[in-house]
Amino acid sequence: MATPAPHYPWFRKEDIDAFFALFQNNIANFVIIALTMLGMGFPASIVYGQVLPGAAVAVMAGNFYYAWSASRLARREQRSDVTALSYGISTPVMFVFLFGVLLPAKQLTDDAQLAWQIAVAACFISGAIEVLISLVGRWAQQHLPRAAMLGAVAGVALTFIAGEMLFKSLEMPIIGLLVLAIILVGLLARVSMPFRLPTSLFAIIIGTALAYLIGDADSARFSDAFNHLGFYPLLPNLAWFDGLGLLFTSMLAILTVVLPITLYNAIETMNNVEAMAAAGDAYDVRECQAVDGVGTMLGALFGGAFPTTVYIATVGAKWMGAGRGYSILNGAVYGLATMFGLIAMLAAIIPVAVVAPILVFVGISMIATAFQTNEQRYYPAVALAMLPYFANYLMTRFNRGAGDVVADISGGIVAMGQGAMFMAIFLGAISVSVIDRAFRKAAIFAVIAAAFSFVGLMHAPSLGLNAAQDFSVGYLCMAVLFVFFAWQEQRQKN
Repeated sequence: MATPAPHYPWFRKEDIDAFFALFQNNIANFVIIALTMLGMGFPASIVYGQVLPGAAVAVMAGNFYYAWSASRLARREQRSDVTALSYGISTPVMFVFLFGVLLPAKQLTDDAQLAWQIAVAACFISGAIEVLISLVGRWAQQHLPRAAMLGAVAGVALTFIAGEMLFKSLEMPIIGLLVLAIILVGLLARVSMPFRLPTSLFAIIIGTALAYLIGDADSARFSDAFNHLGFYPLLPNLAWFDGLGLLFTSMLAILTVVLPITLYNAIETMNNVEAMAAAGDAYDVRECQAVDGVGTMLGALFGGAFPTTVYIATVGAKWMGAGRGYSILNGAVYGLATMFGLIAMLAAIIPVAVVAPILVFVGISMIATAFQTNEQRYYPAVALAMLPYFANYLMTRFNRGAGDVVADISGGIVAMGQGAMFMAIFLGAISVSVIDRAFRKAAIFAVIAAAFSFVGLMHAPSLGLNAAQDFSVGYLCMAVLFVFFAWQEQRQKN
């Protein structure tokens, strides 16, 4: 008699915690996009009427697809504990498109409409490139060591997620520390919250109420929040097509920004899919990269200007015990919230310090996974792969407004922070190869790193031949050393 397939529910209580974690990540990006573009001089009609609805379409499509993909995996493996992949706008990529595509396009054209069309076209091309990259995604996943990929992800988690969100938590120390304590008790100690509420929801209710009671937040936030209400339909447009003509004529230089950041985005997806495989849910990396590319292109068809990716927060959702419901809920809520202007309203009402501790937990879960899913002898490789993101964090946070501060700390910070994901993976891969005494493989990774540096994918502000000469030579010197040790070992065996 055949064993009946385990029930895989559409929604479970744990999905609520994961939803709030993912919701906070996406809502922060949406609000940053809105405030930054408005500050650059883009009108609200473009920001709220085109860009955010387009981004919402991409977020909806991706989350619904990954919920279906989780159901397919659950049926295939006869399991009920499968967690759907998180999906949204990549934060580092978002900043690159804001300041590397939208801002220069706005400055050069002095026309918000044209600048938006150029950015939408760049977003569409980025999605198409990622679809092409997906053809080699599985090969890269098989040949890059897990310690290198997860170490790179852990570097992002430590700096931009756990670290940055802990800073945000402590901007209101009474609120932030209390909410952090609730998260730790509920999600690490697995203690049930009063009224059997999900931990994240309970933390947000208590934190928000206390913030207004003690005066850390005032009632003026409400009046500001309601200013964003309205109706913004999700409608396709031809901005991407109009922007292509502009992009391939007067704005061709912007493509030099799009290519490396798309490679980064594809690798970010690969790393995060690998992290989920380590946590127990094995998805096809090629399919995920293709879905991310298609989602990005779909968002561009509706006016979106920011590429999407599988989120680093997925492992945090796995730790929370989430299934597919949080992904479905996230997609649905973002579609409705964007259409009626609710995203910015909620962001204005709920203090950041209330929701930031949830992402602290997501970050520390990623760091823990990077170590727990690798053999102890690979810990140094994981740790080394995390380091480039310290430089990237310093560079992105201080370099624009206080370059002298960064330079006084070390002249290598900016160069190390440029292409940090690539550097992290190559340093981690070299370290794993050395630990395994696979010196030939270490030499190959060093040569590839030299090539990336030579064309400006690492350690350089832009693409170009001989873009980071000293780094190219440095990696080649490493390769020569590894070749020597490989030859020495071979001679000893003979």
